Amino acid sequence: MALLRKNNDKPPALTQEPDVVVDDSTVSTGSAGKGKATPKRRDAEAANKRPLVPSDRKAAARDARDKSRADRARAYQGQKAGDERYLAAKDKGADRRYVRDHVDARWNLGEFFLPVALVLFVTMLFAGGSTYASVYTLVALYSLVIVAIFDTFLMWRGLRKRLKAKFGEVRKGTVMYASLRAFQIRRARLPKPAHKKHGVYPE
Repeated sequence: MALLRKNNDKPPALTQEPDVVVDDSTVSTGSAGKGKATPKRRDAEAANKRPLVPSDRKAAARDARDKSRADRARAYQGQKAGDERYLAAKDKGADRRYVRDHVDARWNLGEFFLPVALVLFVTMLFAGGSTYASVYTLVALYSLVIVAIFDTFLMWRGLRKRLKAKFGEVRKGTVMYASLRAFQIRRARLPKPAHKKHGVYPE
């Protein structure tokens, strides 16, 4: 009994857990690997916001007009030069360029139609309502139209053979494209003729 009492009087050994040392450098701050804290959503949205309405509306409108005017001028110069980037769909393609060069190379009676028609119209005005002058003017005008159409037909026959020999086929609408260009005044044609003088046919 004495032995048991002696053992019971001995206080039990206290077990101590090792202290845990927290390294502040290893604590995640939500931005590991970035080197800086992630910005808040509202701050990011505020940084990306752009004003919908410029502060100076007059200056913005003036700049827009200047830019639009410059774009139109550049497009017009490109059309005059035959630049494919600025041409309309009906003018694009090697075959259409060939048609333009062929029409511009020959003397077409159709290109004189508008100037002659204007002269005849002025003649009728100064004729004072004379019946004979009106009849002669109309006869001359219709005769010019018929001759110009026949000349355009001859032009198209030769051009069609050249197109088939060079491109193998003739695109739909080419006959109208060539005829309308033949009836335009040479200086007013767009794209502009590649050569200033007649007689230079495409190869």
